[in-house]
Amino acid sequence: MEATLKKVQKLALLHDKVDPRIVKERNIKLGLRNADGTGVVIGITSKGQVIGYEKIAHGDGTEVVNPVPGKLFYCGYDVEDLVREKEKDGRFGFEETVYLLLTGELPTKNDQKSFSQLLGKRRALPEEMNQIIRNRPCHDDQMGSLHTIVSAMHLFDRNPNSTDLNDVTRQCIDLIAKFPTIIAYNYLTATKEKKARHKFRDPDPNMSIAENFLYLLTGETPDRATAELFDTMLIFHAEHGGGNNSTFATRCVSSSGANTYMALCAGIGSLSGHLHGGANEAVVRMMNDIKQKVKQWDSDKEVEAYLELILDKKAGDKKGKVYGMGHAVYTVSDPRAVFLEKRAGELAKAADREKEFELYKRVARVAPSLVRGKKGKVVCTNVDFYSGFVYQCMGIPMELFTPIFAMARVAGWCAHRIEEIVQGKIIRPSYVTSLKGKKTIIPLAKRG
Repeated sequence: MEATLKKVQKLALLHDKVDPRIVKERNIKLGLRNADGTGVVIGITSKGQVIGYEKIAHGDGTEVVNPVPGKLFYCGYDVEDLVREKEKDGRFGFEETVYLLLTGELPTKNDQKSFSQLLGKRRALPEEMNQIIRNRPCHDDQMGSLHTIVSAMHLFDRNPNSTDLNDVTRQCIDLIAKFPTIIAYNYLTATKEKKARHKFRDPDPNMSIAENFLYLLTGETPDRATAELFDTMLIFHAEHGGGNNSTFATRCVSSSGANTYMALCAGIGSLSGHLHGGANEAVVRMMNDIKQKVKQWDSDKEVEAYLELILDKKAGDKKGKVYGMGHAVYTVSDPRAVFLEKRAGELAKAADREKEFELYKRVARVAPSLVRGKKGKVVCTNVDFYSGFVYQCMGIPMELFTPIFAMARVAGWCAHRIEEIVQGKIIRPSYVTSLKGKKTIIPLAKRG
């Protein structure tokens, strides 16, 4: 058995590797990326716009990609303005963001109230679903559990396979409301003794999404400052354009006519990958390693020397990555990271983790030039670099970092699913063959 598995693996490695020369000769867009690293345009959306560079055309017909400070827009609104406005009003803003992404317009005061009430009423899970969560095998795979429960939610839908917009809109709002409850219950089931698993707290329909999730986790009403910052984190993670991996996966499955539950499970599956949703966990693990191996945290020289070892695959997880640095679109700056650096400093002071935060800032200052020198890439600190530290200061365990990402991003996934159904064309890119002509079958008895 083991020999068969090894042979399958060996042959897969032999035949599945791609000759870089073929990629260049045939102008193949691996990863749907152009040669200059920019994304191949394969669709159109009104939901999210991510800006990290500008293309400058020259008279000879060539284009140059110019890095610029990052910007993120939701339906034409700068996300920094959305956060600034809700902070000025002293209110929660994630519900407003969900409404904006689904409809393309900001809600009126009455719309905001009624939509928030609708989400609040839909938070509770069917008792049969609570039983499924309570009785599942105890394990710590939170994204796997989320995938399982969301997939099973179709069992409680009177018309689960409908792609009529009335049904799809209902399903999307229902799942956006229920994601926090599912994620909290999954985590509590994994961490509590089996005899205590029946003690799920009922979601509070009168709380904001941010407050309610923190309440479900702890059983206590969170302090206002923590809940408002968590609300901001949800806003920042709600959407990032149609090209990010999980949203594209959701759109791709939606375009086939699959139901809402299957489409969102595609997004969950994509987000579970360490190159997408798991990046902030990787940052925390990397920083824990740096804290242990670097003796003088306040020394640029020592930090730089260890980061060089990481980039040379001689330290850390030996994959040559400084996690939290670089982005598919952002080059000079990630607007979400700029905001979080300021708030992380305030949290660090309150949590007595200022020395640790200074180490984070030192890595953020030193790493970009090292990466550029070794890999020739212009990189910046991305949102994942600080988000894990912020969650830790809030007392949120690392196992929930990626599920919380999903809790926010489901708003974007749903908005893109609806848009994909409205546009109504199946996504079907083309692949070329790496083989050279037809092969002749040798009879089985003569294959040695």
